[in-house]
Amino acid sequence: MKYILMMNCPRNAYETFGSMSKSDIQAHLHFMMNLNRSLKESGELVSAEGLADPRQALVVRAGKDGTPVTDGVFPEAKEFLAGYWFVDVESPERAYQIAARASAAPGPGGSPMNMPIEVRQVMSGPPQDLL
Repeated sequence: MKYILMMNCPRNAYETFGSMSKSDIQAHLHFMMNLNRSLKESGELVSAEGLADPRQALVVRAGKDGTPVTDGVFPEAKEFLAGYWFVDVESPERAYQIAARASAAPGPGGSPMNMPIEVRQVMSGPPQDLL
């Protein structure tokens, strides 16, 4: 079963992360690289990416003639998607274990950040009764 694990962060997380000591940032990055490596070695990792600062984000809709219409940035949002993993695992419980491990990535002083990780199953297609 495929799941997406979405790491959410508070509005100020990018600034907070950038103000951490170099050794704390390196410890965090090392943790994430090791997590990704172990998931790849186990065959569970489909893909994983961190996302750029939300101040670079725009919402795009199609205009009347199909041209892109943009809106944003939305600083009033309380949380932003910071990164994600797509995993292919045997059970929801395994997806939860991976999410908990990612949530415990070290932050300032090495303390676990306990970031919220939203876990959602990836649908393989629309329900058959709707086709």
